[in-house]
Amino acid sequence: MKISEDAFERAKKIRLVIFDVDGTLTDGGIYIGAGGELFKAFNCHDGFGITVAHGAGLQTAILTGRESICTANRAKELGITAVKQGHMNKRGAYRELKAEFNLRDEEIAYVGDDILDLPVFVQVGFRAAVGDAKTEVKERAHFVAENAGGRGAVREVLEFILKAQGKWAEIIRQYTTVEENF
Repeated sequence: MKISEDAFERAKKIRLVIFDVDGTLTDGGIYIGAGGELFKAFNCHDGFGITVAHGAGLQTAILTGRESICTANRAKELGITAVKQGHMNKRGAYRELKAEFNLRDEEIAYVGDDILDLPVFVQVGFRAAVGDAKTEVKERAHFVAENAGGRGAVREVLEFILKAQGKWAEIIRQYTTVEENF
């Protein structure tokens, strides 16, 4: 794991977290069935982390170079309404997301793994890389997760941001408080 000296302060300002998909929300594997159908494996810990982040007030978006019904379905299931697919040049889609959410660069985090992510990665306020990201991405990251893409890295990033914002302890308290009247 790598954490830059200013990562904690940068994470405090984050209001929107943008995720790449292939290699970030998934392990990068693309499974193609006999009939040409596409399958992707998403991690349940990452998904729950996104759900918890939404409950804590963070907004999320997906920005990916590939178009996939699997991605659209997973985004819908997780309540991610801002989904930009099919953007090999991610810079234009990033500008759209920034305008849509009315945010400044320093209020946005990006989680990625490959050089296709770099044009957006270098613009945002908080840059996070999955554990098995390419060297060029890790070198520019404020936070590098221990876990690989599709293996809990997104959850690590979200927990770091929520801890920096002082929200994580309350989340844990909500899940550990015993209620007498179920």
